Amino acid sequence: QVQLVESGGGLVQAGGSLRLSCAASGRTIGGYAMGWFRQAPGKEREFVASIAWTGDSTIYADSVKGRFTISRDNAKNTVYLQMNSLKPEDTAVYYCAARVSRWPRSGQSEYDYWGQGTQVTVSS
Repeated sequence: QVQLVESGGGLVQAGGSLRLSCAASGRTIGGYAMGWFRQAPGKEREFVASIAWTGDSTIYADSVKGRFTISRDNAKNTVYLQMNSLKPEDTAVYYCAARVSRWPRSGQSEYDYWGQGTQVTVSS
């Protein structure tokens, strides 16, 4: 079993930046692809970004491409989401997820473990 705990959310003005962290415990995530998803109020949860087990392959949703960067530190068993140029429409609960496979994917059903989420609010 893998436990995932997100942190780093908060309130930020439009144009600002936040860095989310996802700390894993229970077992090493070094062999797993990791992903970030988000759910805005009244909307379905959606894919944000995913990273391969080595960190050398990433995929992004079109809505965040060029603004968000996913990265990982396997020695620390942690994944990050650097969010720049934030917009009010980025307001959501952000979830970290682990996939028992090496390669990044955007489908929620392809992830096996989920964190509880961290709130990100972007004011205009």
